[in-house]
Amino acid sequence: MNRTQKEESVAELNRTFNEVGVVVVTRNLGLTVAESSDLRTKAREAGASFKVAKNRLARLAIADTPYAGIEEMLVGPTALAWSEDPVAATKVVADFAKSNDRLEIVGGAMGEDVLDVAKVKALAELPSLDELRAKIVGLVNAPATKIAQLATAPAAKLARVFAAQGATEDA
Repeated sequence: MNRTQKEESVAELNRTFNEVGVVVVTRNLGLTVAESSDLRTKAREAGASFKVAKNRLARLAIADTPYAGIEEMLVGPTALAWSEDPVAATKVVADFAKSNDRLEIVGGAMGEDVLDVAKVKALAELPSLDELRAKIVGLVNAPATKIAQLATAPAAKLARVFAAQGATEDA
């Protein structure tokens, strides 16, 4: 990697750190290429990103961003996961780490708030923004559905009474 490529990589990471909602720092303990690709695919599907970045370049990129607090976590073979949704990246990494002991969660940050491993895992247990939106839509739709059911219920009851009355007269 030449100097120009390094500068571009730092600038790209810096832009990323200024736009995302959460960053998770992981330690790679021997993931295979296939496992890393699988993790990247799962992250992409969830709206997150996963990238192995050189620690020195990542430290330069986080300077002057809200994520400067994770600098001390960037030691050894690390990789970063991030997403705009504060839950997406944490959920993907935590789920992958449960099934693969070669990926360890080191910590992370949500803006200027530095998160330890327990907080990252707790954040991963929360519903994502899309799940919360779906619940809200369901809650908003529920009263309308009940009103429609109540409005049609008396007519349905009358129709059943008339049908029963007609059935007894025919007999």
